Amino acid sequence: MMAALWRSYQALMNKYPWTIQIVTAGSLVGVGDVISQQVFERRGLAHHNVQRTAKMMSIGFFFVGPVVGSWYKVLDRLVIGGTKSAAMKKMLVDQVCFAPCFLGAFLCISGALNGLTVEENVSKLKRDYPDALISNYYLWPPVQIANFYFIPLQHRLAVVQIVAVAWNSYLTWKANKM
Repeated sequence: MMAALWRSYQALMNKYPWTIQIVTAGSLVGVGDVISQQVFERRGLAHHNVQRTAKMMSIGFFFVGPVVGSWYKVLDRLVIGGTKSAAMKKMLVDQVCFAPCFLGAFLCISGALNGLTVEENVSKLKRDYPDALISNYYLWPPVQIANFYFIPLQHRLAVVQIVAVAWNSYLTWKANKM
């Protein structure tokens, strides 16, 4: 069953890579928010904020998927090769140049969608951004080295999004914690 699903996913990815990457990202950001609300926040199904999950999915569809998918294409052109050295360089460029900007933008977008004023959003960013960035550096460097070394370009976003279910759970909790 899982093998058939994976083959179907790969066939769709080969035929419609951009669309599948975006749908995968949005769906998995939504799954991360559901986990955040149910596991971390212990809201229960009766108190689940469906509107919040929809907002987080929209961030996944319209920001995370397109931005991360495009970034991996750019990164593959910036650092060429599949060696261990190239994987390390890709990870360093990803974590030094992309991750800080991406996290800041993600937190700002989620704040704006939650109705925060500019001042409230800046204050929330000052409070939450350092923790999110430090947490990012604990998780993502080893994941990205493996991703850049072993995984073909068209599947990198999916690998990141699978690992990101846990990350998205944390990030949506952090982004929605008032």
